Amino acid sequence: MSQYQDDIKAVATLKEQQGAAWNAINPESAARMRAQNKFKTGLDIARYTAKIMRADMEAYDQDPSKYTQSLGCWHGFIGQQKMISIKKHFNSTDRRYLYLSGWMVAALRSEFGPLPDQSMHEKTAVSALIKELYTFLRQADARELGGLFRQLDAAPAAEKAAIQAKIDNHVTHVVPIIADIDAGFGNAEATYLLAKQFIEAGACCIQIENQVSDEKQCGHQDGKVTVPHEDFLAKIRAIRYAFLELGVDDGIIVARTDSLGAGLTKQIAVTTTPGDLGDQYNSFLDCDEVSADALGNGDVIIKRDGKLLRPKRLPSNLFQFRPGTGEARCVLDCITSLQNGADLLWIETEKPHIGQIGGMVSEIRKVIPNAKLVYNNSPSFNWTLNFRQQAYDTMKAAGQDVSNYERSQLMSVEYDDTVLAKVADEKIRTFQADAAREAGIFHHLITLPTYHTAALSTDNLAKDYFGDQGMLGYVAGVQRKEIRQGIACVKHQNMSGSDIGDDHKDYFSGEAALKAAGKDNTMNQF
Repeated sequence: MSQYQDDIKAVATLKEQQGAAWNAINPESAARMRAQNKFKTGLDIARYTAKIMRADMEAYDQDPSKYTQSLGCWHGFIGQQKMISIKKHFNSTDRRYLYLSGWMVAALRSEFGPLPDQSMHEKTAVSALIKELYTFLRQADARELGGLFRQLDAAPAAEKAAIQAKIDNHVTHVVPIIADIDAGFGNAEATYLLAKQFIEAGACCIQIENQVSDEKQCGHQDGKVTVPHEDFLAKIRAIRYAFLELGVDDGIIVARTDSLGAGLTKQIAVTTTPGDLGDQYNSFLDCDEVSADALGNGDVIIKRDGKLLRPKRLPSNLFQFRPGTGEARCVLDCITSLQNGADLLWIETEKPHIGQIGGMVSEIRKVIPNAKLVYNNSPSFNWTLNFRQQAYDTMKAAGQDVSNYERSQLMSVEYDDTVLAKVADEKIRTFQADAAREAGIFHHLITLPTYHTAALSTDNLAKDYFGDQGMLGYVAGVQRKEIRQGIACVKHQNMSGSDIGDDHKDYFSGEAALKAAGKDNTMNQF
């Protein structure tokens, strides 16, 4: 028997116990409302989605073709429409998540207005967006089930069983969210408190990076400053304690390292024994060997391997790493994070190059055989130019004639129909599958896609509507496409919950209900 039928029986029993006072309560209506509200709290969602993500991680370990994907969403409606589209096109939400980008929160959701990705936005804005996303996803469930209930009521007896089966086997729009907590917005206690808000809002997976909180930069910008390992591990442990306190025992932590592109540190690590973690971190510092009598006023020195070393300190009071140590620091960061409670890794690279990513993962897997990555298929990369240059280099190395191409100008439209461009496009198309197989990438995401699509679609509409196309700019460019592609929100009143409200009016007021979905509702045109 289905949960729906169980709920009808349970409410019917309650009604009988309450006597005449509950005469107007319809057990089936109450059961429908329960079905439309499967997840009562954010913690219910976090526990449910954590199990999904853990199962997906295990499946990937067995078969790397089972990688997962997500798109960054900056509003509940955007996330909702994404999941409705996925269900429409693929009849499943399997291995498809949502990503919540701190960059988009800073740029689009701050009360200060657009901000750079430097942890200057309100720290609670991210947990608020998690809650908003899940509110919209739960509403998508309620809307879809409401439609099925209305079909069930109107269907002839012979068709009711098939509709009931769809209700009983309904696939929720609620999927895992990977949520960006930046560098933790303060010390480990601040990170713990904020992580609790994330989890209570529904997040089963939290991503944290090893930058200094008050010096935080976007992963694709210069000036990044990392912290010693022990500082980062304290924040990883803080997040784990938050999961455990709230009963999400299988919550997932993504440890992001910006070491590959970070040349600076704010602190010299504490070390007590040669070769310990602090000593390994300090070994990457750019130092000059000095004698005691050559020390200047205020110099900072460290002793290593019996030598006195003076780390190079900048006027900003930051210390710099030796050039060329980025990959080694990145590998050590990753190994250390996995050995101390992280579940997944995020390596921020300067270009989407499978060979580079795979080389680092191979080193990590010598120590942690099942190490897996979350990877940013970033809009900060010029994908066209990068892959055309990679194709150029491959062709040149193979002895092929590349004299018709100018490597630095390969972005040009004049190359679009060339063999090189087609080879590059095919490599872009298969990048996720190839990288999942060859570079240990479990989850592929695009951080800011809906930021860019919103800008692009708005530009096209503004150009046509305010130009000579007038109203045709909207009709041909938007509404006609919505109708023909079956976009749910073409019925925007239904999408906003009008029909759900009508159902409730029926439950609450019966024949006295004043409903919106009558014959004069213009949504009936669609």
